[in-house]
Amino acid sequence: MCGIVGYVGPRAARPLLFAGLQKLEYRGYDSAGISVLEEGRIDSVRAVGNLSALRAALEARVEANGGLAEAAPGRAAAPVLAQAPVALAEAPVANTGIGHTRWATHGRVTEENAHPHYDNTDRVHIVVNGIVENYVALKDRLLAEGARFTSETDAEVIAHLVAHFNTDGLVDAVRKAYAELRGHYAFVAMSAEEPGLLVGARKECPLIIGRGEGEQYIASAIPAFLRETRHVQYIGDDEIVVLRPDEVEFQTAAGEVLARDVVEIDWDADTAEKQGYETFMLKEIHEQADAVAETIGERAAHEDSIDLGDLEAIDDELLRTARRIVVVACGTSYHAGLIGRYSIEEWARMPVEVDIASEYRYRNPVIGPGDLVVGISQSGETADTLAAMRTARSRGASVLAITNIMGSQITRESDGVLYTRAGLEIGVAATKTFVSQVAVMYLLALRLAELRGHLEPGSLARAITEVKRLPHLIAEMLEHGLAGLSDIADAHAGAEFFLYIGRHVGLPVALEGALKLKEISYIATDAYAAGEMKHGPIALLDDSTPVVVVATQSPVLEKVISNIQEVRARGARVIAVASEGDEQIAQHADEVIRVPRTEWMLAPLLAVIPLQLLAYHIADIDGKDVDQPRNLAKTVTVE
Repeated sequence: MCGIVGYVGPRAARPLLFAGLQKLEYRGYDSAGISVLEEGRIDSVRAVGNLSALRAALEARVEANGGLAEAAPGRAAAPVLAQAPVALAEAPVANTGIGHTRWATHGRVTEENAHPHYDNTDRVHIVVNGIVENYVALKDRLLAEGARFTSETDAEVIAHLVAHFNTDGLVDAVRKAYAELRGHYAFVAMSAEEPGLLVGARKECPLIIGRGEGEQYIASAIPAFLRETRHVQYIGDDEIVVLRPDEVEFQTAAGEVLARDVVEIDWDADTAEKQGYETFMLKEIHEQADAVAETIGERAAHEDSIDLGDLEAIDDELLRTARRIVVVACGTSYHAGLIGRYSIEEWARMPVEVDIASEYRYRNPVIGPGDLVVGISQSGETADTLAAMRTARSRGASVLAITNIMGSQITRESDGVLYTRAGLEIGVAATKTFVSQVAVMYLLALRLAELRGHLEPGSLARAITEVKRLPHLIAEMLEHGLAGLSDIADAHAGAEFFLYIGRHVGLPVALEGALKLKEISYIATDAYAAGEMKHGPIALLDDSTPVVVVATQSPVLEKVISNIQEVRARGARVIAVASEGDEQIAQHADEVIRVPRTEWMLAPLLAVIPLQLLAYHIADIDGKDVDQPRNLAKTVTVE
């Protein structure tokens, strides 16, 4: 959830670090800070709140210093607040630094708990993402040795631990500290004694290198340095990385030097901008046709076969003989897994279980050889999903990862990977990554059906044809078919509670639609299986309650219509999502949102899009920040 950025090179570090933190705001945070190394001392500024508070604190520091940066050798003093890209220009003295945006896990939201943290002498500074599980024992030991702690965080223990070992240089100190830490974390350390040096360590939390000419970046996500370089190197789990302006060295935790390729990513700086849309979320909703097209791509190029590429240890024989599938995921990814369950059961006739990863990891699951576990994580770094996968793998199950991020942790802890190829998603509320996950689950289901012989060739070919039509149908719907959504949003934006219902494959769509509304509008919602209405939820209904019903074509549509009638009999207003050409829904619903007609199993991928936009419009009417909803973050790297 937190954001890390670091820089070493010839340029002024502060503006680059601040710009990097701006690009990491989408991850969610409650405080921020920057430390830079200036001629033998480390200057650190921290602030509670958003980056405008950090900017103000930096400006106050400049004023206190007379508005001038300390001159570099051979240079005149320069105004620190000249109009650089982030209005924080400075003389190129402080050319080594680290920055952080914090999302509180241990300790309150205070300036003392903000990062960077430092040791007693203020000579070692660190920034940390994740959790140090054994910090209490380490803190007690360090306190006994004379350390003085200034925060309530678990992260500060790393600064004192690195400082404790910092007798033979920072690289050795980080390696020794890493050997004593337990948990899942990534951190970057800087020492006043070693200018032009950053040392990072990665343990199950994201951290990546950006390579420049005579300068290097380290960050928790690519957008932090995307404007400066598209050349990256991926840091493996249990690895130490050493950054100097002219080189980056990768090491094992034991100190063995590793070779690592430089990869050029195909994202450019414009990808991370809004491209004319008011928000990232709206832009990403409108990118969904392209995202699904990229996800399907060559995998459905043949008329009667699905090609999932090289899944490494997940070969055709394993897919053909697996006794069951277990899907583990969290949040939106869990809803994609639910849709996948219906499609796999329908087409491949395999038993499928879907578990919330944060619950699965603490069960004593019956899992083992012959089982295929599918872990779904947009970021590839979701802590609970990774833990659930490890549990399954340790008991002999094969593990297939579905993720959007190449080189992420989930790709290293699985036997095979399916990438969703949705592209960079900045908005915290998932949209295009969700439909891409659903598309991948459809492809997996069809491949399983093909290998296991549970779909006739003609039926398989028809399903593949409909899958390939999905991008066109999405584009057509977004361009022409959803004009009335803003009116529906206007009519119901003042409601205090929404109920979402669906049956069969429509239930995950209802769950996802309700999640989107509560995520970005903060309106109370509930999502329920429509057949369970009389077991409690119907008591919530009155004439002020909007009820969103997923009523696309399916084998249970008549049952859904009966549930709509139950809702209307209690005075609630029905907003139905229905397939084009289905006129009977209009007789029962107050408002109808039409989606293109397709094979009924594929309808969820289309039906969720108007629910994304309904949530968006309601939140926008209420003046909410849809890209950065309160208390949420893009990547959940802690429990």
